Parts: sequence; C-alpha cells; structure tokens
Amino acid sequence: METGKLPPELLSELLSDLGAIDPRVLVGPSVGEDCAVVEMGDRLLIAKSDPITFAADRIGWYAVQVNANDVACTGGEPRWFLPTVLLPAGSTPDDVRGIFADIADACRQLGVAVIGGHTEVTDGIPRPIVAGTMLGELPDPNHLVATGGARDGDSIIVTTGVAIEGTAILAREYRAELRSAGVADAAITQAAAYLTSPGISVVAAARALCNAGSVHSLHDVTEGGLITALREVAAASNLGLVAESESVPVLPECAAICDALGIDPLGLLGSGALVATMPASAVPRALRALDAIGVSGWEIGQMIEADEGLWLIDRTGERDLPQFRRDELARFLERRANPM
Repeated sequence: METGKLPPELLSELLSDLGAIDPRVLVGPSVGEDCAVVEMGDRLLIAKSDPITFAADRIGWYAVQVNANDVACTGGEPRWFLPTVLLPAGSTPDDVRGIFADIADACRQLGVAVIGGHTEVTDGIPRPIVAGTMLGELPDPNHLVATGGARDGDSIIVTTGVAIEGTAILAREYRAELRSAGVADAAITQAAAYLTSPGISVVAAARALCNAGSVHSLHDVTEGGLITALREVAAASNLGLVAESESVPVLPECAAICDALGIDPLGLLGSGALVATMPASAVPRALRALDAIGVSGWEIGQMIEADEGLWLIDRTGERDLPQFRRDELARFLERRANPM
C-alpha cells in the first residue's frame, strides 16, 4: 500500500469486529470519527490518538496540537496528554530535550497536563516519531458534537485557510527546493511562521462555534487536506455534498508554494482549518463568533442527500469531488526521492 491513510473500505472492514462491546462507549471506532467518547457518570470522557510522521521540526508541538484539535471538535476540552516518543538510533540527549520542550510549551498554552507516556530509541526509523494520546472531558453530554452529525441542507464553513500545516512543513524543511522553484524568501519565511500564525490549533475556533450554538458537525482538516476532510464528514454522516473551490480560503504564501511545487492545496496537510456544518440560518451568527476571536470563516458549500453524490464546482464547471488517497506532501516527498 502507498503511504498515507488506509483506504476507507479496508478501514471499515478492520473496524467491523474489534472484540468486546461496552455500552458506555457512545462513539467508537468508525470511518470519519476521530475521537472515542465514553460515558463517565455525569460527564463524557473524550479520547484521541494520533502520530506525527511527516514533520521532523517541532514534532512535539505538532503532536499536542493535532490531538487537542480532535478533542475540541467534539465540543470537549483537552485536559491530559500521553506522548510516545520514538527516536532513531544515533539521536542525542539534546534531540529529545527539544521534543519535550515543544510538548511542554504546547501543553502549557492549552492548559493540558502531561500525565504519562513512553520514550524509546529504536531501530528502523529514519527520524523521530511522536504518537500522542489526548484525553478530554465534556461536562454536558447534551453538547456532544460528532463528525457524523451533519444534516441534509447544512451549510459548510471552513475557517482560517487550507493547507496551513503542510505549507509550514514545506517552508521549514525544504527551503532550498522552494528557492530553486522560484518562491521568494519573504514568502518562505512567512509560510514557515504558519505554525504559530495563523497557527495549526482549532481549539479556540471549535469552542467559539460550539458556544454560538446550532453546530451539527465539526471536523479538523488533517492528512489528505480539505477534500479528504469533506469526504470524511460526508461518509460519517451518510450524506453527499457540493463544495465551491473558488470559495475555499487559500493564503497567498500557500498558493505560491503549491503552484511552484505542483501541489494541490486542497489535498495538502491542513491542521489549522476547521470544517463545520450547520443550518444556513446559523451561519451569520457563527461567522460573528469566529470574528470575535480573530478567526476568519468562509461558507464553501452544502450537505446534500447521499444519492446526489459528492461534487466540486470550479472554473470548469461541476465535477466529481476528487480523491487524495495519500497526502500531497507524501506525493512531493516521493517525487523528490525519485526524480524522473
């Protein structure tokens, strides 16, 4: 199989029989749902696990942020983090100190406590890998939000901009290639700062949308970019959708880097963007709530009935929503390793 997420069909098969069933599990493993939700008395426990495999620079920071994002997309608050840090042979004490400093910095900013984890130097990996588990809580079970909660007729909102995470990685780790491709130094420097400005966290945006009310579904954009996130919302909700590419926010540095490298920003790692669905009547209130915390939002499409399909409207007209079976960053790295 190619690098990237497992094919949805295979993943669905694997998740169909995983052993014992616990009635307290309100949301279990399924395609499109990123968090487990467990009933714990008067509140809900939210659990999420995710590794960082593409980035080498500041992977501790990435690991905290992407796991916290998924917990926030349930309406919950990220509280406790357990990192598993795998280091390649030859790593130095300063290497692991840097990773832990980034984990501590990110957790401190989010008010998250590190409560355990694992560290190991191991053979067979070319660079550090951090796999994190984030636990959170939701005091009011009635306010649970799921990826699969979208409803027919819902408007689709995207926050901030697409491909923020992938653009930051490319700018931070492949500056020489970008220069050779004709990207200006100022654009590369600005894109490298995407990690913190606008940033890859969607915790505040998710909280603002939940507080504004009427949100049916929240899903953060990760591997496979916006298109994959939209497909996951549709699959989890058993719906179709139509999206307008011209309405999708692409920041200028992202556009410059993707154009230079022949990358489609709609399929590039996208932490920092949040997909939300809600009734059309709730969109103005939601956009005002985002604006109040300094986050931009755009209405890009609508959920439709499943048998109407998945569509993208662009300058050429209406076409099938594309698929990115692997992230555009993975495709770039393969092309870089095996030039024609």
